[in-house]
Amino acid sequence: MADKLQRSDVTLDTIVSLCKRRGIIFPGSDIYGGLQGTFDYGPVGAELKRNVKNAWWRSMVQERFDIEGVDTSLLLHPAVWTASGHVENFTDPLCDSLGPSRKRYRADHIEETECAKFVLVDVTDNAAPKTLDTEIWAPTKKKAKEFFQQWYEKALGLEGRRVKIEEVEGSRTTGRFSPDDGGRLTEARQFNLMLSTTLGPVEESSAKVFLRPETAQGIFINYENARATARRKLPFGIAQQGKSFRNEITPRNFIFRTREFEQMEMEFFCKPGEFCKEGEQSDMEWFEFWRNERLQWYIRYGIQPANLRFYDHPKEKLSHYSRGTTDIEYLYPIGWQELEGIAHRGNFDLTQHMEHSGKDLRYFDPDANTHYVPYVIEPAAGVDRAMLAFLCDAYREEIVTSGEEGEGGKESRRVVLGLHKDLAPVKAAVFPLLKNRPELVETAKKIAADLKRFTNAVYDDTAAIGKLYRRQDEIGTPFCVTVDVDSMEDQAVTVRERDSMQQVRIPLDRVVAYLRDQLQG
Repeated sequence: MADKLQRSDVTLDTIVSLCKRRGIIFPGSDIYGGLQGTFDYGPVGAELKRNVKNAWWRSMVQERFDIEGVDTSLLLHPAVWTASGHVENFTDPLCDSLGPSRKRYRADHIEETECAKFVLVDVTDNAAPKTLDTEIWAPTKKKAKEFFQQWYEKALGLEGRRVKIEEVEGSRTTGRFSPDDGGRLTEARQFNLMLSTTLGPVEESSAKVFLRPETAQGIFINYENARATARRKLPFGIAQQGKSFRNEITPRNFIFRTREFEQMEMEFFCKPGEFCKEGEQSDMEWFEFWRNERLQWYIRYGIQPANLRFYDHPKEKLSHYSRGTTDIEYLYPIGWQELEGIAHRGNFDLTQHMEHSGKDLRYFDPDANTHYVPYVIEPAAGVDRAMLAFLCDAYREEIVTSGEEGEGGKESRRVVLGLHKDLAPVKAAVFPLLKNRPELVETAKKIAADLKRFTNAVYDDTAAIGKLYRRQDEIGTPFCVTVDVDSMEDQAVTVRERDSMQQVRIPLDRVVAYLRDQLQG
């Protein structure tokens, strides 16, 4: 459950600025003015995103013996979404402002406020003032003036005219009004959040299909295929990563809520408690296991425990099929918000697909000598939200007073992304101290090429050494390697560590082995 506690150490604007400046994330369709709710990952961001997904896949699939991975289609048969309840229930109550912004809101996100009605009086002609047929609802006259200047003046063609804003006596009331333009709101109506397209050569005769709003249903409809071919017995899981699409009405807060996003979901199929033998974990014990397992994953990769917490959904707010749902919340700059959800989905999904498809998805338990539909525990995380959490938690600003990095002994500000080495987009950066010395450049490029054979390394000679260090600090590069004039004499280079800024001298023929040990240790 989100609350209003704010971070004091980093703002969302700071992260947005860093992301655009350093090639992490750009606004979608930027050269055309952008497309709301979409973002593009730049050279650095693509690597960070890949590393986050790889870390999840490694911990969920490669390090375990009881989980298989799949990669299912973005487009599923329309009947899948009817069976899952998305066609009927995947909706939000929406209302529109009748003011000039025409903005659309989720009705349950608009709180009732006390406002008065203000009218506009055109007094340009003093002899015949004219009251306009327009109303603005605002808590104060000052706010009504702000609405007028932002929206109404231009929309009503009143630029250059003298307009008074007057409160209607006795009009003050409590209700729901647009927080953007002070207009009345329409009645709420249901709006389906799935994005649709058509399949077929001619649109008029094509079949309507949906872009998946979640990756989970692709797992459920492949449950029996995966179980049989992998020769699995309960309990076991099926994991998947991939794009999902939701027609969000109010995408906001950078990459926290977007219309196109990437998910990391796992469905863990287990025995209902009544069928468990002594010593076997019940469905509720698995639910508790995955709550804690997923929390520890974020801590493992660098999130401070103080910035994480559980939120257990109260029974009255659970989905109709849920036997329990817990959110892992993170303290973003916008406050506590959901980072990942762990849900006990019961046997709802398999039962629905069994009924709608006519396929028997029951599991035969040889120990109990009976058939039943497995229960499912679902940890579901968003790649983009995880990335935002890792960026916010890793961000810090420092004052550097040492002159060892070309600062001349003066104080300077250092921005650092203290990312876990497994997540860092670039693992090592190699520089020649002087780019006009061919022997230094050649040696540095050779080191970078050797490093690239086992990790993501870069070569850079486009600035002074101090600026080169700062660039890499801002994208979280753990190690920088500098080839200097002495390297030609002692056949050694300087390796500088990001967090401590400590430097060590390493022989040329040991650089790759040294960094491999540091990165894989």
